[in-house]
Amino acid sequence: MGKLYLVPTPVGNLDDMTFRAIKVLQEVDLIIAEDTRNSGKLLKHFDISTPMQSHHMHNEHQTAEKFTEMIKSGQSIALISDAGTPAISDPGFLLTRTCIENGVEVECLPGATAFVPALVNSGLPNDRFVFEGFLPDKKGRQTRLITLQEESRTMIFYVSPHKLIKTLNDFINYFGKDRRISISREISKLHEETVRGTTEKVLQHYTEKPAKGEIVAVVAGKTKEKRAVS
Repeated sequence: MGKLYLVPTPVGNLDDMTFRAIKVLQEVDLIIAEDTRNSGKLLKHFDISTPMQSHHMHNEHQTAEKFTEMIKSGQSIALISDAGTPAISDPGFLLTRTCIENGVEVECLPGATAFVPALVNSGLPNDRFVFEGFLPDKKGRQTRLITLQEESRTMIFYVSPHKLIKTLNDFINYFGKDRRISISREISKLHEETVRGTTEKVLQHYTEKPAKGEIVAVVAGKTKEKRAVS
């Protein structure tokens, strides 16, 4: 029986690719990728010629069983996403679960994940935190935010640039204008930046200077003092 490798790829700077990740991608029988065109550039950069097929959010229910059977027949497969670690707000969970249910060995390599540097760089408590990924666009968004009003741990969100202003307004409405927040964008890339402050001040900053690129929002949890007042 083969093995499924979950292989992190850089979130920006290609120098963040590990030697081990390159070695695995060179040696497996097949690479499955979220976007083969995007991943093709990465493989070309590191001179990796391993065959590649697609495995993304629109076909993962259909392809999980197929790839699991291929591994059971003796092939080793590596899963990569467009950036970061597979299954973290990217395809990967369904295939991993299917492999485990079928007794297939799964190994995840350590590597890049956008929320970790954003959390550590935020200056907010990181001994306990909750990763929320992307908030729902419409249905369930209000319910999720209401639930998080009482969250005392640091909260981490992924935010699309065109939804940042709306999201910051939501944070003000549900968490308050004085809640501490850190916005990291374009992590490890040329125009990387982190803006820290209250939700109100950070909203003002990005209202005057619209954000571009991938964004991680790190929000302080509710303090004991504020919970007592409410």
